[in-house]
Amino acid sequence: MKNAKLILLHPTIQKQSSSNANRLWLILIITFFTTAFTLTLIAATTNTTPTATSTTGSAASSVPLPLSISDALLHYAATSNSTHVTSTELVTISTAITGCAAATSRCNLLVFGLTHEALLYKALNFNGHTIFLDEDEQLVSRFEQHHQGIEAYDVQYETRVGEMKRLLESARGELHGECRPVQNLLFSECKLALNSLPNHVYDLSWDVILIDGPSGYHEVAPGRMSAIFTAAVLARSKKGGAAETHVLVHDFDREVERVYSDEFLCRDNLVEVVGKLGHFVVERVSDERLMTEFCSVPASANSSSSSTSIV
Repeated sequence: MKNAKLILLHPTIQKQSSSNANRLWLILIITFFTTAFTLTLIAATTNTTPTATSTTGSAASSVPLPLSISDALLHYAATSNSTHVTSTELVTISTAITGCAAATSRCNLLVFGLTHEALLYKALNFNGHTIFLDEDEQLVSRFEQHHQGIEAYDVQYETRVGEMKRLLESARGELHGECRPVQNLLFSECKLALNSLPNHVYDLSWDVILIDGPSGYHEVAPGRMSAIFTAAVLARSKKGGAAETHVLVHDFDREVERVYSDEFLCRDNLVEVVGKLGHFVVERVSDERLMTEFCSVPASANSSSSSTSIV
């Protein structure tokens, strides 16, 4: 066949398509949130009395977008970096944040890891309190300088991925002591507890905790053992607000994230797995004397077959 032609598709076409799809999801989520904010503002304006409307109409019409939203729109419009979180994972995270914001007057969001999606999380929780924690001191400093209103702190992790088994055995031996499920982490001597954070991080009642850091891809990386343990204690030691805390663990397919989540967040609290994202809902404990174990069912007794929703 003389007229037959061979068409070769370069692999970068698929990569660019995936990158564009993820950026499109980011823009769609922020656009939706901006529209919702605008509609809320319009509804609030139209519900005022005629006198108030006549005197404040010009002022209301000139109210700008919240800084967190405008900053996020500019950031994602100008960047060419693709997100490492998939579109379905982003939808799950954004649903948890916006659901919290809708249910409470002020949603408290704690994020382990200062990632490419940080401004999106801040924008989604524009009326709440968002704090980022990251292992890279220079990254934290640069991010705060370039983005006004970001509250971020660097964390000095003393753990290593290669120590995950030894640290787990140590914590199991201290469940009734320093590594108990309900406690003030500021004064904890548990090897897995983060006790060097700013004081107000321990005082706040966290509604959503996202764990996407620190790094954990090699043996000498800090790993997310301390982040998961700390999130589990913060959720159970919660003093105010809603009784439940949504804890989302990214890279849930990796050994550290899966094993430590099963141990401290508990498989019974796992409501869904979306891609590489594990979504837990952990309830606070009203009386710490009634809770001496993190999970009602030991992690070793949990089988891989579960009724949780896996997407």
